[in-house]
Amino acid sequence: MADAEDLKRRAAARALEYVTDGMRLGLGTGSTAKHFVALLAERVAGGLKVVGVPTSEQTKAQALSLGVPLATLDEQPELDLCIDGADEIGPGLALIKGGGGALLREKIVASAAREMIVIADETKLVGTLGVFPLPIEIVTFGVVATTRRLESAIAAAGCAGELRLRHTKDGKPFVTDQGNVIVDAHLGQIADPRRLARAVEEVAGVVEHGLFLGLARRAVLAGADGIRVLEDQTAA
Repeated sequence: MADAEDLKRRAAARALEYVTDGMRLGLGTGSTAKHFVALLAERVAGGLKVVGVPTSEQTKAQALSLGVPLATLDEQPELDLCIDGADEIGPGLALIKGGGGALLREKIVASAAREMIVIADETKLVGTLGVFPLPIEIVTFGVVATTRRLESAIAAAGCAGELRLRHTKDGKPFVTDQGNVIVDAHLGQIADPRRLARAVEEVAGVVEHGLFLGLARRAVLAGADGIRVLEDQTAA
């Protein structure tokens, strides 16, 4: 049976088939997106003409080291395709993203693309979102107050669970590329993602959340039995 990294690479390779010459690409962040950037670089070395907009400093560094041409989103405000991973993929291709902490830039880039393709191994496909903690990016001012308001808003949206400020391995608060911090909501299940998203967005101090709704058009999933491509024609 293929290991997890091999499955991620297979999904990335299949998604690369959607890339054509001249495309402006959103380049995702995370372990699966890392495989995509590496494979893309091989195609670029072979003559493929594309420009990428990275969703994190980590992805930017990888792409530059491999010779993938890059631009900022201000230089390329409209993208043809964004390819990124996900922490969970639910019904209707609703996603939880942000396990790596790049959710804000990931969502901005995905929103700028005509199409978003999610790449993952099949274990990321779930019947109900929420087992993976929902990342919520907040400003550093008033973290305790914002977290308490988030708890109330999440409860009002029909969810419950513990909210934890994310820390690095050395015990310091995790800081995003934009200088914010992340609160992870351990909810177990999210029965109504849109209701929860609206509730979280109304809390002052919240910058963004990891619910990606109506953005993904396709999901390329790799499993022991091969590749599956799921499509949602209602996505933006």
